Amino acid sequence: MAQRRLAVLASHLTQTGPAPLSALGPPPGVSTSRCSGGGGGGGGETERGGEKGCVFCRIIRGESPAFKLYEDDVCICILDSSPLSIGHSLIIPKLHAPSLESTPPPVVAAMCSKIPILSSCIMKATQSDSFNLLVNNGLAAGQVIFHTHLHIIPRKTGDKLWPSESLRRQPIEAYPKIVDLVNSIQDLVCSLSTDSCLSDAWIAAKIRNHK
Repeated sequence: MAQRRLAVLASHLTQTGPAPLSALGPPPGVSTSRCSGGGGGGGGETERGGEKGCVFCRIIRGESPAFKLYEDDVCICILDSSPLSIGHSLIIPKLHAPSLESTPPPVVAAMCSKIPILSSCIMKATQSDSFNLLVNNGLAAGQVIFHTHLHIIPRKTGDKLWPSESLRRQPIEAYPKIVDLVNSIQDLVCSLSTDSCLSDAWIAAKIRNHK
């Protein structure tokens, strides 16, 4: 499945120049990736062939074609080659990280800061009234390309895109041991906060490790 998706992405996309949205530049202190220049190189966090084998890194370096909607120093936005709806787009960081949790928080923040204007433009262009923001993180979640990316999926009333939307949901109280789950998650969050995982020093160290 992964091989087929990569082949489709490489063969069906046609490269265009970046959209004129340069005013949405990265926030101060955000490091960019060596993917933004030619060549690439070793190091950093890699998976499934690493940066050299990553189709998104090849697109970022200009080695593979793409329908490019937007680009800045930190990320690009392209059309998905196998869209779930017309206008289905991907926001991709130039820094190679195989999962969302391995992506430095400033890079994630820079990507997310582009969502309001990009989603608005995509909805207007596709005459949609809504959109889904989606992250497939890991094999069980359906991730195919192991380079962090966000999906913007335009939606229209009555499109019936997700079969699960017709299913009735149970109230949360119906799930057993829900209190234990809440306590477990809260304890994990507190332990991370105690370790200062979101401190400026921790973020800076994460960025240095990805250079």
